[in-house]
Amino acid sequence: MQTDYKHIKKQFEKSMESYNKNAVVQDLMASKMIIELVKFSNHFDSILELGSGTGLLTKRVIKDISFKNYCANDLVEKSKIYVQKLIPNAQFFCGNALKIKPSKKADLVVSNAMFQWFENLDKAIDILKRHMAKEAILAFSSFTPDNFKEIKEITGLSLKYKSQEEIKSILTNHNFEILYCESFYEEMKFKTPLELLAHLKNTGVNSLSEKTWTVAKVKDFCDRFSRKYPQAILTYSPIIVIAKRKT
Repeated sequence: MQTDYKHIKKQFEKSMESYNKNAVVQDLMASKMIIELVKFSNHFDSILELGSGTGLLTKRVIKDISFKNYCANDLVEKSKIYVQKLIPNAQFFCGNALKIKPSKKADLVVSNAMFQWFENLDKAIDILKRHMAKEAILAFSSFTPDNFKEIKEITGLSLKYKSQEEIKSILTNHNFEILYCESFYEEMKFKTPLELLAHLKNTGVNSLSEKTWTVAKVKDFCDRFSRKYPQAILTYSPIIVIAKRKT
């Protein structure tokens, strides 16, 4: 099934005001990624950030990394406001990350909690590589197949997440050297399944389903979730990858 970027854009537009308050795991991912990235370098002439959103990762970058030029991209036009509040002279490209045309090759391409939306990661890496200078670094976080396993168990809905080995293989095939790769688990606990659904809505993640959740469907989900998981838990399974372009 083809990725519906219009739907994804719509859902993230709705969640922007509530995102930073609710995106606890995504914030942790951004933090961990930058901590590992600066071990290799804390200065890049030109940075391209993909999926800049509300500036969660941008804040981490400007705190710990120096640069000359900053370009950011997001499906949502409003993201430009968040980015340019932090970096007034940042260049912003609105739209599909695989269709933008930056004028300058990046020394660092960085992205947080966005690569899972690429329908074909192999193709995406091939395209993004064209925006990278020789020996540039690609640093991104995403999720592995165990992500939201409770939701998948109840609804059957899930993105087609790549495993750690699949991601490493794709990068190696495109002549990237893997500098760092780690996956881990973060479990969030909620008082009720309804509160869990609200969390998904407030982080834009409900964009994985185009279906409208009627009152009856929400009740059915909550009932089934409570039977399967008496304690309302949601498992995140993030992965952080840092790789260097060899050729």
